[in-house]
Amino acid sequence: MLAEFLGTFVLILLGCGSVAVAVVGLPGSGRQAVAFGPSNWLIIAWGWGLAVVFGVYVSGGVSGGHINPAVTLAFAVRRGFPWKKVLPYWGAQLLGAFLAAAVVFYSYSWAINLFNDKAGLARDKSLATFSIFATFPAEYFGSSWWGPFLDQIIGTAILLVLVCALIDTRNSGPLSNLAPFLIGLVVVAIGLSIGTSAGYAINPARDFGPRLWTYFLGWGDIALPGNFQWFSNYVWIPIIGPLAGGLVGILVYDLFIGKVLTGRAKEEEVEVLRAEEPGPAREDPGADR
Repeated sequence: MLAEFLGTFVLILLGCGSVAVAVVGLPGSGRQAVAFGPSNWLIIAWGWGLAVVFGVYVSGGVSGGHINPAVTLAFAVRRGFPWKKVLPYWGAQLLGAFLAAAVVFYSYSWAINLFNDKAGLARDKSLATFSIFATFPAEYFGSSWWGPFLDQIIGTAILLVLVCALIDTRNSGPLSNLAPFLIGLVVVAIGLSIGTSAGYAINPARDFGPRLWTYFLGWGDIALPGNFQWFSNYVWIPIIGPLAGGLVGILVYDLFIGKVLTGRAKEEEVEVLRAEEPGPAREDPGADR
């Protein structure tokens, strides 16, 4: 539990910290004069990817480095992970995310307050500063809940398919201890390909832990229940969507890849057993002497 807590803490500290750099840190520090643009999104995408890398490296040797309730649930359903550990893992992940969000807030509170003051916004009206901590859907979805929900299913399914591929020793997985680094690159790829639609939470703890913190710190309805001009009651989507997407992803991997690898392993086992079977006894040419 401590490993999952610390791994998720590192994930959120570096991930939300990268968003803070892009949204309020660079503009507020005088190091960026232009408006938020593609370069800021690259900071966020790579920041979250590296956050995953080091979160998994920190915790992987002890807890397996789930740092994501969707991964924990998927592994319980398809990989024999003990069900009795699911809720404790979720609790550790949520607590790590919540406290890491607090550290990010206090580190960037001056920049956040300056940003809101310049924009003339109260904290509970500032979607931009809320986005440092939790996710929201793109404006083009309008009032639709299905679009962001589908986005979360797709993003998390991709994550689980590729995580399964990278940790499956029967497949062409990475050698040595490169899997965490490559899983981080998976998150970068998701951020660069579908990230702008709903902020690619793809992790219930990553979204809800910091969201809960922002609710207590004054972002109000934007945080809970998740209301703004074009969305309402959004809080459940980055929780249920990733959990469903994780199950879809691991089922897809097992159907398309895992089943083949299992069948191949059984065939190889049969061939080994046949090779080890003793042949017909040979007659000793000198037996009659």
